[in-house]
Amino acid sequence: MARYYIDCRDHPSETNCTVALAADSKEELLEAVIDHAVHVHGYEDTPEVRAELQGAFKERTPPE
Repeated sequence: MARYYIDCRDHPSETNCTVALAADSKEELLEAVIDHAVHVHGYEDTPEVRAELQGAFKERTPPE
């Protein structure tokens, strides 16, 4: 079974966020990532932001 992740360290920001999120499905990961992006990074939940973030997903477990 594939595992998907996104790591804030791959996308430097003013907050120097080090959070990595992972899930077994892209749909589950997207919901967690959107929540994090909105509440921590101040993004709006728009179709464009969802597409951009989903495009940054990687398939495997995040590195340590």
